Amino acid sequence: MSVGEEVRAEQAQPQQSLGTAAARNLATTTKSAPQMQEISSRWLLRMLPWVNVQGGTYRVNRRLTYSVGDGRVTFVKTGDDVRVIPAELRELPVLRDYEDLEVLGELAGRCEQREYAAGEVLTSFGNPSGEVFLLAHGRVEKIGTGPYGDDAVLEVLADGSHFGDESLTDPDAIWEYTARAATATTVLVLPRAAVEQTGERSESLRAHLEGLRAIPEQRANKYGERAIDLSAGHVGEAALPGTFVDYEASPREYELSVAQTVLRIHSRVADLYNQPMNQTEHQLRLTVEALKERQEHEMINNKEFGLLNNCEYEQRIQPHDGAPGPDDLDELLSRRRGSKLFLAHPRAIAAFGRECNRRGLVPESVEVAGNRIPTWRGVPIFPCNKIPVSDARTTSIICMRTGETEQGVVGLHQAGIPDEIEPSLSVRFMGISEQAIISYLVTTYYSAAVLVPDALGILENVEIGRWQ
Repeated sequence: MSVGEEVRAEQAQPQQSLGTAAARNLATTTKSAPQMQEISSRWLLRMLPWVNVQGGTYRVNRRLTYSVGDGRVTFVKTGDDVRVIPAELRELPVLRDYEDLEVLGELAGRCEQREYAAGEVLTSFGNPSGEVFLLAHGRVEKIGTGPYGDDAVLEVLADGSHFGDESLTDPDAIWEYTARAATATTVLVLPRAAVEQTGERSESLRAHLEGLRAIPEQRANKYGERAIDLSAGHVGEAALPGTFVDYEASPREYELSVAQTVLRIHSRVADLYNQPMNQTEHQLRLTVEALKERQEHEMINNKEFGLLNNCEYEQRIQPHDGAPGPDDLDELLSRRRGSKLFLAHPRAIAAFGRECNRRGLVPESVEVAGNRIPTWRGVPIFPCNKIPVSDARTTSIICMRTGETEQGVVGLHQAGIPDEIEPSLSVRFMGISEQAIISYLVTTYYSAAVLVPDALGILENVEIGRWQ
């Protein structure tokens, strides 16, 4: 008998038992709660200490600090032509408070564009320093003499950095390091002679530079804070200096930000379709999860208070070889005391793991809330998918000290708000419309504050696509 004949014979036989399709109509289906792919671990929200902010505003009082102007310089590019935005020259310390945009425009126009190949030297140790270098694109290494006479990399600079601006106020300045291009590099160079010629025609610029030369160096300590005069090691009845601790006259204030949405549920759904799961409860649960995801995203990326945008320039470093290696994380840790945690995109953590494997290193791990978290030098490296990855496959790694008592980074919220279901998160009933739709206002208030600059550091331009 052929196969076709056997099938026809089976079909000809009468059904002897209840089919599964009909039986399903009498069976109870076991269901899962609604699932959501967007939910992440949100380690930043879990590990950050939270400060209760009354009145919705948190003021960070600091010791008086003299602004040094070490910020990023921004450029515009037209084809192969690169120009610095005139107002961005105020990011140079010597031009920080200078307001004449016409003169700044003239200085910007006198910048010379230069191109350097990888390995070429921009400046040499010991030579007279008569130029300001504005780094438009590429990486530059500052090379100094190590303790045993060999060359050592003192610092790695990247896009937007600058160096040599001390030559504008000190005609006798010399280069205290060698600057060497680590990649193909584009820089704009502002000669001191061009600044002096512009100052001859501009009384305001000349007065500004002369005023800077007259400021005594002892006004500030190495952190830029107003110095506290002290005496130590003296004997007898020496005259002790008088001093006081000055405060910032206009301290920064952080206002709580908000994330909100209106959740709508038809009354018929809420009344009739609540078994075995409460529809309103699960709608609210998933809405709250989405709000928390947005909250963490804002606390990292927001232009006003996000961690990536509130890290001081001197606390930003560049990787020595592009990919994040142990040396880079060591450098990041050395910039601050008591680092509590790293935050990195999962792909950056994988890139760091590859660098460790290449060197034969195995980072230790610790258990946090039931999860095994990799560490470096005892500091846990938490994954955070809110840290952006650029089209060039680069990202950043954040390192921070946390807590008010440690002068670190803190989260801000206001507990005790009306209809609160969690601290600083509320669900308010807004009423029922004429279409029988029930509305709930779901709100969360939050922000983040960096109490002192060295509480937060960032390893920038980390390459995550390198495989060796």
